[in-house]
Amino acid sequence: MSTEELLHKYSSLEEEIESLRNEIRDLKAVNKVLVNKLRDKENEIAKLNKLLSKEKENDLETATSKRFNMVTMLYSSIRGFSGLVENAQANNLVDELDQLYYTFDNVVKKQNVKKVKSIGDTYMCAGGIPKKNRTNPIEVILAALQIQAYMQENAKENAEKDDHVWGISLGIHTGSVTASISGKKKISYELKGDSVNIVSRIEAASRSGSITISAMTHEFVRDYFECEYVGSLPVKYLGDIAMYEVKGLKEKYSDDPARLIPNKAFQIRFGHVRYDDLEEYILNRLEKELPTHLYYHNVKHTMDVCIGVEIIGTSEGVNEEELLYLKTAALFHDMGQVVQSKGHEEISCKYAHEILPQYNYSEVQINTICNIIMATQLPPNPQSKLERIICDADLDYLGRTDFIPVSDTLYKELSEQNIITDKNTWNKLQVSFISNHQYFTDFAKNNREVNKQNQIERLKNLLPKED
Repeated sequence: MSTEELLHKYSSLEEEIESLRNEIRDLKAVNKVLVNKLRDKENEIAKLNKLLSKEKENDLETATSKRFNMVTMLYSSIRGFSGLVENAQANNLVDELDQLYYTFDNVVKKQNVKKVKSIGDTYMCAGGIPKKNRTNPIEVILAALQIQAYMQENAKENAEKDDHVWGISLGIHTGSVTASISGKKKISYELKGDSVNIVSRIEAASRSGSITISAMTHEFVRDYFECEYVGSLPVKYLGDIAMYEVKGLKEKYSDDPARLIPNKAFQIRFGHVRYDDLEEYILNRLEKELPTHLYYHNVKHTMDVCIGVEIIGTSEGVNEEELLYLKTAALFHDMGQVVQSKGHEEISCKYAHEILPQYNYSEVQINTICNIIMATQLPPNPQSKLERIICDADLDYLGRTDFIPVSDTLYKELSEQNIITDKNTWNKLQVSFISNHQYFTDFAKNNREVNKQNQIERLKNLLPKED
């Protein structure tokens, strides 16, 4: 190869090397950009992972799983939905279904029942979660009757328009479940257990347009609703479960021909069932919140007065409505003691106005109850029969055989507050108070007055003799 050819080849190689160098330089620049982008993406992913981790952590914090021994579940299916989808526009049907479920949601909410889920043509709700109560079987049946009535009216309107007619079957069962409750803004529920399977099978066995309940639910609601036996359902490990169709409220509990709307008699009797939940709630609060120095004005005293108004009230011939007012007033009459002793009756009334609406007491009922509470102020001056009854129940111990141990707790309470400092002063005060006290009801006069007078004589004998 000649020198000229070598120089030309060398020159070509140099140009190629320079080109490669430029290409390497460009690749390094591109690589730097890619590395920076990768780093940004990694940082972004790290932030997202942190947020997701925090969100998951929050979900875990808000999600709770709890065992409930008494939950009433309603499981329903829209009948004919699948067939309609094949012959009509799906979007329109879904909109109609959403409207139905929107109405169901409002119905169950008014009855203190929680929606669990709605998927396709099935809708499920449950009473007794997340707050346990004794009223859930009755509340779920009331909700089912309203849903049934709404669907019947909907079917009538559609038939008049020659439109498709929605059908519905409803199954109801009361039993134990494990409930997973999650979410903050929007609470969701997931129920597990054999009872969930049972209620879905009851719905499957239910006739279109009917409300079918299990024997378990029937035990809780048979005093309120007309039910008809329709057969039994075989359940693994449990044998056959009897099923009943709900026809409506019993005649004495509804004034309308369809037996759908509860009357006052129903509301009063149902109020006594609801009272049991209220009593448990208030007694638990008193147990936790009352000051420890209240040895007399404690939970036991509240329970004594609750029992007392029931015994005296029954003897005095009060009706069911009046008895409910008396029991509720007795339950609340000392609740103000959690704040202070002086003027506690007015504070008790404030608690009543705050809490009782949650248990479906009306404003008129609450005002009546507060008047009864205020009658327990000392010295007592009752103006009505119910006020006379609670006054006698509040001081019932003055004429009972357990007067001494009960009065000792009051002495201990007052002495710890330095209101009474010695037994002699206490006995003088008791003689004065009991001598000026009077019972107002025939029951108390006949059953407490004699022993009260005996206590006065006993206390007088404990006082030092005057020279």
